[in-house]
Amino acid sequence: MQKITDIFARKSATFSFELFPPKTEEGYVKLLHTIHQLCDLKPDFISCTYGAGGGSREKTLDIVEYIQNHHQTASVAHLTCVAHTKNEIRNILAEMKRRGICNLLALRGDPPRDNPNWTPGKDNFKYSWELVAFIREHFKKHFSIGVAGFPEGHILCPDRELDARYLKNKIDKGADYVLTQLFFKNQDYFDYTARLKKLGVSARIIPGILPITDYPALVRFCAVCGASVPQEVHDIFKPIAEDKEKTLAAGIDFCLKQSRELLQGGAPGLHFYTLNKAHPVDVIIAGIS
Repeated sequence: MQKITDIFARKSATFSFELFPPKTEEGYVKLLHTIHQLCDLKPDFISCTYGAGGGSREKTLDIVEYIQNHHQTASVAHLTCVAHTKNEIRNILAEMKRRGICNLLALRGDPPRDNPNWTPGKDNFKYSWELVAFIREHFKKHFSIGVAGFPEGHILCPDRELDARYLKNKIDKGADYVLTQLFFKNQDYFDYTARLKKLGVSARIIPGILPITDYPALVRFCAVCGASVPQEVHDIFKPIAEDKEKTLAAGIDFCLKQSRELLQGGAPGLHFYTLNKAHPVDVIIAGIS
């Protein structure tokens, strides 16, 4: 299976999707159908998230392995270090390698819901840069490693200049590229990449894009993850919040505009948060092709 860095060597811009492991067997069966639809769109890669504390670890690896083996599409396994010991991380990485997985996204992650006050000890990693360094030390170049970036600053580090230096440290420890958190003001992304360029970061910073399909849910989610919802989004979507069809149509229009502007401004691709649905990203991809 191709490493993400190999794909980058061939393509100046990529487009990709993100999925999450379903909680039920019925959801899993539906996801396999969605994967088929998404792979028909010929993405460069598909990533799959990872439950806090490893709750969905096996499902994550199963989904990534399925995408690779059944659809011959590069896939990225998310890996969080929260609530894992270093030895557990080493075993998970060995299992990934055994399964032929060579692409991962190294994350700190959030504490598990059943243990929200979890704090790292001597045998845990505190930061994602430590996880990146550990992977490089023990698995050398087997993995292509992506990391998360935060155009508006991390919710725990709103100082954007400091957050950019933290990102550079992850790259310096061995990360290959960056997938950003969702955002709706493209200037935040362009300012972010400019800050990183000044620090000497040359790795790809791929913007993460969330098509808006549910305005109230979006507002709730952004309040939790620290992404801002600009007034323009409120003005467009609040008046039609109860109309699913109008929201979907407006969401597609907004995403097309945002995506085109990013690509025209030099973004090296787009990473779409699909929420485990092929629509509306299928329409959006067709609109920007």
